[in-house]
Amino acid sequence: MSEIILRKYHGVGNDYLIFDPKKNDVVLNERLIKQLCRRNIGVGADGILYGPLIEDKKIKVRIFNPDGSEAEKSGNGIRIFSRYLKDAGYVKEKKYYLTTKAGDTLVTFLDDAGERMRVDMGYAVFEAEQIPALGFEGEVVGESIFFCEKEQVIDEPVMVDGKEWKITCVSMGNPNCVIMLERVDREKALHLGPYVENAKYFPNRINMQLCQIVDEKNIQVEIYERGAGYTFASGTGACAAAAASHRLGLVEDAVTVHMHGGDLFIEFEKDGRIFMTGSVVYIGKITVAEQFFA
Repeated sequence: MSEIILRKYHGVGNDYLIFDPKKNDVVLNERLIKQLCRRNIGVGADGILYGPLIEDKKIKVRIFNPDGSEAEKSGNGIRIFSRYLKDAGYVKEKKYYLTTKAGDTLVTFLDDAGERMRVDMGYAVFEAEQIPALGFEGEVVGESIFFCEKEQVIDEPVMVDGKEWKITCVSMGNPNCVIMLERVDREKALHLGPYVENAKYFPNRINMQLCQIVDEKNIQVEIYERGAGYTFASGTGACAAAAASHRLGLVEDAVTVHMHGGDLFIEFEKDGRIFMTGSVVYIGKITVAEQFFA
């Protein structure tokens, strides 16, 4: 009888399942990903981390959303998978590189247990073509989103459901749309998220962050992710919201991002490179019966 052996972790409330192909004979496919991630009749998770995979002597992880689509990058996923690699004995060094679909990421363990990490998240990209955020029109049609075509989408007016919002689009290796608000809450994220995620202007869909400036060192963020929906936290989302706030001159070079599931500390170096610091919690080992995926 075959079984699936999983490990589950969370990073500030963003939970992932680890599917290690070295410890499972079952083939991971879109149907199984959807089944495992469903919270009522499956195990439940914000996504699945598949690996480690060794390619060109590099350690690689594939990141899957609950709808079966593959993500380029996940800040919390990188930290969670790094903790798993430490726990499972794959990585013993204090620093190592993890490869995702978006490229290589340097991870530094800040304690011996690997519970707390500092991750080099690279640079925020604001060029619309690279996000991508394309094909905008300078008119309103019904409830459609609009603004004039520009090379960068920074603090631009957007009409959604008859209201104007200010958005900044940024890539952290994955596409993000940051909406600045006086006050953020879960209900606004749930209302705006599906529309923004699937707007025709974002050909790869997009993650949305609602961002409230608390002060120059703190921001509050609510997140709606493509392929996952409302999530308690996001590492790349936290970096994107902080990068948008920093670009607009609203925060300093070090900012704490407060999310529903907890906090992440984001730092900007003089050249714009972004570092994220946060912890990971091990939830446990999960054995899934053969009948579940037969």
